[in-house]
Amino acid sequence: MDKEKIIALLNQDLEGEHGAIIQYLNHAYAMGEGEMACEIEAIAREEMRHLDWLAEAIVELGGVPSLKRGKMRMSGESVADWMKNNVLLEEDGINLYREHIKLVDDLKIKRLLQRILSDEESHHGDFQHFVEKSQKEGAKDVRGSRQDRVTKILNWGIEHEYTVILQYLLHSYMSPNEEVKEEMQDQAINEMQHLGWLAEKMVDSGANPRIEHTEVDQSTKTADMLRADIKIEQEVAAAYDRAAKEIEDPDLKKLLLRVRDHEIYHTEVFTDLLKEEEAKQG
Repeated sequence: MDKEKIIALLNQDLEGEHGAIIQYLNHAYAMGEGEMACEIEAIAREEMRHLDWLAEAIVELGGVPSLKRGKMRMSGESVADWMKNNVLLEEDGINLYREHIKLVDDLKIKRLLQRILSDEESHHGDFQHFVEKSQKEGAKDVRGSRQDRVTKILNWGIEHEYTVILQYLLHSYMSPNEEVKEEMQDQAINEMQHLGWLAEKMVDSGANPRIEHTEVDQSTKTADMLRADIKIEQEVAAAYDRAAKEIEDPDLKKLLLRVRDHEIYHTEVFTDLLKEEEAKQG
């Protein structure tokens, strides 16, 4: 099998991991605090690791990681229904990985897919257990229907954080600069924290988080990547600052200011990296 076909298969797997991450995070946030929600978030983090491995393999083969989100199963009236959908989503992934393992003749890629398959089979068992556990314990959807200026600000923040997570991960995979790669990965992780904080705050306030993203910068040159990242960080830091000034809730104000300060830090880190990159280019 040639490299282009392997890249296409790996991107199909990556898109599946992307969809699973968002589906599981939606479920975990909707359940609020609790042991099961924490366990589901842990599974989502394992799917993030898979996405990372697949993206690196794609780049090593000369490809570009897909930003598309694979199929999600978001229907269901109860937590038990959600868990059943998670079982089905894992079955979709397991079947696809098994198919791709048979098709791929690259031993390194085959080994990677077998490693991921092992996790997915474990997740499948976890979600089967969660179906029974949610029915037994009466787990509930704790989200509300609140819609006001506060929820609009929080959903805007989630949208931004999701966008830059994808952007910084893509830039980290595509840049040949090792220092930039490391910093992009670190800041993407920090943005993941922000998304979680904002989504949890929404649920606590009686609202329903919407995890969607806007357009992601897909520059191919490191300096262009950094310029795009600086621009979005400067804009969003100012937006978080404005939002904090109009919010009366002291805890939410404190959260928004904390996120703003992190975004300012990201701007400074990216600015230093851009200066170094421009100096190399002369």
